[in-house]
Amino acid sequence: MSLRTRISPLPQIPRARARSRIPIERIPQPRENRMAATWRLAKPARIAAALRTAQSRNGGGWFVAGASGDVGQKESVTRTIAGREVVFWRNTTGGLVAGPGACPHLGALLDKCPVIDGTLYCRWHGLALTQNGDPTWSPYRAYDDGVLLWVGLPTEGEEATDRPALPARPPLPESVSAVITKPGICEPEDVIANRLDPWHGSWFHPYAFSHLVVDDDASDDQVLVVDVTFRLSRTWGVPVRAEFTCPDRRTIVMHITEGEGAGSVVETHATPLGLGADSLPRTMVTEATIAYSERPGFQVARWLSPLVRPGIRQTARKLWVDDLAYAERRYELRQRGEFPG
Repeated sequence: MSLRTRISPLPQIPRARARSRIPIERIPQPRENRMAATWRLAKPARIAAALRTAQSRNGGGWFVAGASGDVGQKESVTRTIAGREVVFWRNTTGGLVAGPGACPHLGALLDKCPVIDGTLYCRWHGLALTQNGDPTWSPYRAYDDGVLLWVGLPTEGEEATDRPALPARPPLPESVSAVITKPGICEPEDVIANRLDPWHGSWFHPYAFSHLVVDDDASDDQVLVVDVTFRLSRTWGVPVRAEFTCPDRRTIVMHITEGEGAGSVVETHATPLGLGADSLPRTMVTEATIAYSERPGFQVARWLSPLVRPGIRQTARKLWVDDLAYAERRYELRQRGEFPG
């Protein structure tokens, strides 16, 4: 047997050595009637206090607009963010350019417009726009952090900053990153509140997590510290320790601090899009997983990253099917004045 077990430790390998070499443990998945209920621990007032702390942080007017690879050199891309049409393209050095998504001439949507030598040409009449703007069209702040695209928009209650508040990340050249997006009928705070309730993890996502315990002594309204097992199957899992923090009001980040993948991060960004045709708010969840390991074998994962990324995306999307149901339900109850928190 090459995998160690919590039930029967491998006597021939010292525990410290086994922990450093073999991250997988035999941790059987319990049935619901053998799991510890967490509803008494997931106090609405506690989650609300952590959410207020997160909402008090300055967003700088920055919004995640997608993955870095979404915008290429040859044509423009438009997004609707906070009710505004925004166009993105690349300048001659590959830098990100962003600005109002309507052509200042006759209002054409500046989507899929040709870009030549950093200049965008409107598809209706050929009006040319550059990163410098002109009296009729002024660019927005824009930033490409190597994984995600950001745009800075004038936002009430937020002091504009030169760059978004990026969390600590592992070295990107030594990591494998993957990004997913999924829209929901809710507001950004509902997405952040979902992540500030880690107590639901083992119950709502038993296919992904088990044995989740919040370390109350190490946690407060600014950081949540959890010990959790990532499920590989109903028998095998990988135990880790992780911290959840909010660098801005629309972002929550999970850092793996101990165990396999220490240094890896999962960033969840909630971008308000505006109102849908039903007059209900839409929020885009953008989740970036940046996987990292100091194990020599992780080099193979980097080599095989085109094959690894689809699996990371599939897992993240499955989780967000559940978590958006949570966020949307929270929004619905808030609108009816029935939310317990």
